[in-house]
Amino acid sequence: MINIKTILSEFMGIVFAGEIEVYNEFSLQHELGIFLRQRLPGFKVQFERNVSFFNIKNTVKHEIDIVIYNESEKYAIELKQPRNGQHPEQMFSFIKDIEFMEQLKEEGFDGTYCLTYVQDKLFYSGANKFGIYGYFRGNVPIHGTIIKPTGKKDYELKIIGEYKINWVLTDDKGAYYIVEL
Repeated sequence: MINIKTILSEFMGIVFAGEIEVYNEFSLQHELGIFLRQRLPGFKVQFERNVSFFNIKNTVKHEIDIVIYNESEKYAIELKQPRNGQHPEQMFSFIKDIEFMEQLKEEGFDGTYCLTYVQDKLFYSGANKFGIYGYFRGNVPIHGTIIKPTGKKDYELKIIGEYKINWVLTDDKGAYYIVEL
């Protein structure tokens, strides 16, 4: 088993050191993919792989941002790098990624991960620490049924595990977290 979380942390350290420029989610995905290919010879690193490739159905999402696999191991990574505010909606989307990664783990993936990188401090700090904000600003564990906080509130996520968001802050380049499932 490879330690994907350590590799993701190493990658983010290089981003924050200014050695790799990440300016949107697409660049994050591709720069990370290049980095993973360098670090993981013997593994395929693929983008936007449909879950049907792994004979999986009925997941909350259908495309895996990055999949790493060989004949005996497989890992999935979901990425987020929001750029346009929409804090509660994006936070709900972060949690949807966690539900998706739980589903893939249940379907036999050796490891699943969510990497979120933000450059807007309102994702990790602010006066409101209630509701969906509590998971990202108030150290409240993500667990159980989570109802969509905006628009039609008839969509809900069900998180089986319990996950705390531990932001890694930098001086001026934002913050990130990695959730390992």
